[in-house]
This record gives sequence, C-alpha cells and structure tokens, in this order.
Amino acid sequence: MNRGDNVQATTNMLANLSLDNAEELSIKAALALRLNELINQRGLSQTETAAITGMTQPKISQIHRYRLQNISMERLMQALVSLDQCVEIVVQPARHARCAGITVAS
Repeated sequence: MNRGDNVQATTNMLANLSLDNAEELSIKAALALRLNELINQRGLSQTETAAITGMTQPKISQIHRYRLQNISMERLMQALVSLDQCVEIVVQPARHARCAGITVAS
C-alpha cells in the first residue's frame, strides 16, 4: 500500500483487515461476547454451560476463547436463548446505502 492509496476505514475492525467473512465474524464475536458475559455473571462452569445449552464442553471452551470458526451464528443464538435471553432479528430498509448490513446490540 502506498501513501497515495485511498483506503476507507470502517467501524468493523475485521472488515478493515479485508477478511472475506468479516461481517459474519463480527456478528459471531458479538454473540460470543454476550454469551461469555452471561456465563461469567452466573458463575457457570463450562460443563454446567454445556448442560444448559446442549453443547459440548469443548464447544463452550471454543466460545470462551473466541475460536468461532466451527460454530454457527444460529448455534450461538440458541445458546443465548438457553440462558434465558431474547434474541431479536429486525429487518428494515437501510437509511443509507453505506449502512446496509447486520449489527448485533446487547
């Protein structure tokens, strides 16, 4: 990259790294962050979390370490529901062409 190159940064750090699946990784990370927060707040072990969510302990360990390659967004959302969370997906027109995409808020 040269000094004269025009690079537009986004608020998504993963997209700034030019990863092909940056948006998906960002969503998974946000879901995993909330899941890990809940696990810590409740003082659950990985084994207890696995029993509640129906996942295996190794999968919970992967989530704890944010190694999310083999875990789907759907599975992360199901785990949040298992921990008494309401996961809401809202589809609406983008106000600006630049803001089209997916966001996760907690």
